[in-house]
Amino acid sequence: MRWKAHLAPSIAISLFMIAFVLAAFGPPANAKSAELTRSQVEAALPKLDKLAADVIKRGDVPGMAIGVVFNDQVLYLKGFGVRQLGEPDAVDPDTVFQLASLSKPLASTAVASLVGEGIVSWDSKIIDLDPSFRLYDPYATAQVTLRDLFSHRSGLAGDAGNDLEGLGFSQAEILRRVRYLPPAGPFRSTYSYSNFGITEGGVAAAKASGMAWEDLIATRIFKPLGMTSTSARYADFVARPDHASLHAFIDGKWQPVVKRNPDAQSPAGGVSSTVRDLANWVILQMDGGEFQGKQLIDPTALAETHKLLIQSGGNPVTKQPTYYGLGWGTDVEANGLHWRHSGAFSAGARTSVDIMPDQHLGIIVLANAFPSGVPEGLTDAFYDYVFDGKQSQDWVSKWTDIFGTAFYGEFLDSAIAQYANAPTPHTQALPLSAYTGIYSNDYFGQAVISEKDGRLVLALGPDGKTVFPLTHFDRDTFLYYPSEEAPNYPLPVQFTPGPALKATQVTISGVNDSGQGVMKRVNK
Repeated sequence: MRWKAHLAPSIAISLFMIAFVLAAFGPPANAKSAELTRSQVEAALPKLDKLAADVIKRGDVPGMAIGVVFNDQVLYLKGFGVRQLGEPDAVDPDTVFQLASLSKPLASTAVASLVGEGIVSWDSKIIDLDPSFRLYDPYATAQVTLRDLFSHRSGLAGDAGNDLEGLGFSQAEILRRVRYLPPAGPFRSTYSYSNFGITEGGVAAAKASGMAWEDLIATRIFKPLGMTSTSARYADFVARPDHASLHAFIDGKWQPVVKRNPDAQSPAGGVSSTVRDLANWVILQMDGGEFQGKQLIDPTALAETHKLLIQSGGNPVTKQPTYYGLGWGTDVEANGLHWRHSGAFSAGARTSVDIMPDQHLGIIVLANAFPSGVPEGLTDAFYDYVFDGKQSQDWVSKWTDIFGTAFYGEFLDSAIAQYANAPTPHTQALPLSAYTGIYSNDYFGQAVISEKDGRLVLALGPDGKTVFPLTHFDRDTFLYYPSEEAPNYPLPVQFTPGPALKATQVTISGVNDSGQGVMKRVNK
């Protein structure tokens, strides 16, 4: 989705909860953590390998890579399928994938390195690190900290900034404009998964270090860990010869038609990497900031990232409550303690990492398609194989059904059905000149409605470069189709005529979750 708040570039998915449902679950009474043996883990690997091959054979995703780490040893690295459908290049352990929200725990790791050296603290106020940043509420602006932003409890609305990113606004401009959005709920007591909240946290911490964010995370995390194929810049991703294309499910098949540049939200969703590189980062997490005998990050600062801070919702499979720390989910299940995070772009990315620190066991799954529950499904199946020798249920199908239903059912199918046919009786539009003009608000800036070849055209974003033709639906309601990955998905644009039957405002519903889709006419 190019810019709609619900499905914007993060994804933005207000699939927020879904893109990342593996935050952390509440501890069941029967939690256990019997020590694993290497033979148990190795016995699970052939089963995982076969299941992954079956997933590709079924066409659940075009390509993916899997890494398994146990006791500081990388036991398994393998690619499956292809980087891009229609091309012969196979995925291997060195294929670079866009990580989407799996970038968040990488970001908190980088900030932990600054915390450990006293450059910032998790309770550093953002106003001290980045005096230009503002939230809607003055009290929250004065008090919000790195801890608040990295745990999604600042009150910043979940979709905040995603729509601006899709329109092409710069990171700096997006972070400036979030001040116009009312909070999703009370400060520090409301969980709202915010890409640009964590982005501001990363940017503010980087300012304290005197470095750009992309250089900071490379210098403090990627280079010391030997993550030579990892970057927080999109240009580096596309320059890698061995990189995976994104695939969206369009017209009943996977298609690599959408590109996704997440630089504006780099700390929250802009990292690209391989399973080989990420395995080193997983070892760092397991070893409390130590890697190959060297303490890279203070263990206390890093441990803060794994502590439960706020309830984040519920797991759609287990129905357990979920919780969030600092860029991580933390949970205790029947088989023990987990740290985990998932990522997704509606343009075609699905990723996950899951670590059992007490067992020194972790699994990484990177896939190049959305919607899909393959990463979570393979992860849950793998743990079943390790602890019980067999799957307790078909995890991949279960998770894929959840993702598919959330995306196509809730967000697409109902909207397509709602606007499939004009109402009866149908009311003609006013003369198009009644709607043309310039509309504006503080958050979006200008929306220009013009007439071209007998139809209305909507122009948004910097210099009006994002243009959508409008299709008449009924009287003052028109439709536009903003999504490349869901090209049949209509969204309404509703004009409000004044006394002279000339529109005085326009409501663009696709970006109106916080009321910012309402724009007043500014020209006569």
